[in-house]
Amino acid sequence: MEIEKHQHHQLHVFFLPLMAQGHIIPAIDMAKLFASRGHRSTIIITPHFLHFLSKSINQNTDSATQIDILTIKIPTYEVSLPEETESMHMATTPEMLLKFFQALPMLGPQIEELIKRHRPDGLIADMFFPWATDVAVKFGIPRFMFHGTCYFSLCASVCMIRYEPHKKVSSEYETFIIPNFPDKIEFTASKVADFYKEDAEPQYLKLFKDMHEDEMRCNGVLVNSFYELEPAYADHYTNVLGIKSWHIGPLFLNSKGMNPEEKRGMECSIDKQVWLKWLHSKRPNSVIYVCFGSMIKFEDKQLMEIAMALEGSGQEFIWVVRKEKQEEIKEEWLPEGFEERMEGKGLIIRGWAPQVLILDHEVVGGFVTHCGWNSILEGVCAGLPMVAWPVSGEQFYNEKLVTQILGIGIGVGVNKWSRNEGDFVKSEKLENALRRIMKGEEAEEMRSKAKGFAQMAKRAIEEGGSSYMDLEAFFQELRLARLSRKISKFC
Repeated sequence: MEIEKHQHHQLHVFFLPLMAQGHIIPAIDMAKLFASRGHRSTIIITPHFLHFLSKSINQNTDSATQIDILTIKIPTYEVSLPEETESMHMATTPEMLLKFFQALPMLGPQIEELIKRHRPDGLIADMFFPWATDVAVKFGIPRFMFHGTCYFSLCASVCMIRYEPHKKVSSEYETFIIPNFPDKIEFTASKVADFYKEDAEPQYLKLFKDMHEDEMRCNGVLVNSFYELEPAYADHYTNVLGIKSWHIGPLFLNSKGMNPEEKRGMECSIDKQVWLKWLHSKRPNSVIYVCFGSMIKFEDKQLMEIAMALEGSGQEFIWVVRKEKQEEIKEEWLPEGFEERMEGKGLIIRGWAPQVLILDHEVVGGFVTHCGWNSILEGVCAGLPMVAWPVSGEQFYNEKLVTQILGIGIGVGVNKWSRNEGDFVKSEKLENALRRIMKGEEAEEMRSKAKGFAQMAKRAIEEGGSSYMDLEAFFQELRLARLSRKISKFC
């Protein structure tokens, strides 16, 4: 009888995302998904994101009543950061970024105080908070990790940590096979993140060592993917590598279903009617969308190469650039007269763009991406072939998934991991990839495969689908953990 009563009791979950847009957006989607299933979600974040979160959550009035926001303060004084540094984007130099990560473990006492006051049933914390497991244990609640990437990349990261194949080659460009892996995947040390290497900053080495140890000792990992996309790797992660997990994605599809017009991210610099009218004037599958996420800043000479490739390919395009327009100042990153020549043929959006809405438009036929997982998943769900241009993070693993395992993309030929600016790519390489992805012999086959995965994604989140059922299994895990705590109090 006690178990039956707990089956229907409302759960309360804390979400603690890293203070960066690419981490916060899937956390919002997750909170909305939990709320849509009748549970209470609380997002913990810095005041900088308060307006953004409030706006995003209030767009869906049905779930808004089930979602709360609590704020915490980055201990900037203790690590000598400017007081206003409340997000990772505000750490604008390598030194500031190091201090930012140094400050994160100091958030522990604030999280403890919030757990003590609100008594949630579980804590879902970003991978960058390995100390969160100790905080949760202190209060007898389960802590789950959210990486924000796919099973393929999770498996690759674990295998790289455990077996260190990148340390057994004679040069950084000598290929090796990722060990203990379902498929034969060739990789090079040049594509391995620098914080896994012996000459890395000691603080980063320790952080990533702690993260991978915590992956094994926390109560499990939530993965923003769906089983049908990467079944061999979903099984490998749990059954071979021994890490408990639940696949509950694509998270944004649930949120999109609640409100198709939902804003995801910041305000677009161009009015919606402008870019929508521009898209409506094009033929189906004729436009390439080019975007490298919210963190990557290419140098002017690289932007110049991209512009030359777009013009040379003859493809119509939307290009998202993190550059503000400055009146009466010549822009050195664009060829002379580029915008005039591309009028009607290309559209440049400066700053943030409504990516999901653009990718979903029928005239968009391809996607040039930095291979961040949020972007890859959005491209998959839009049924688009992709040009893969990885820069940092786990993006080189994601590239392998897209190009080699799924067969829905072409690599642009990047060979070296880099923190921000990326490995330099000449216009000829990108131009060739653009032609292949839009009009080459393999374009239609890739587009057909991508549309097949898009249909699978939609089925996965529907009632009875793979992600729907795994989320139910996760809720059951939380219910049993809560029941166990209640029973232990009486023993």
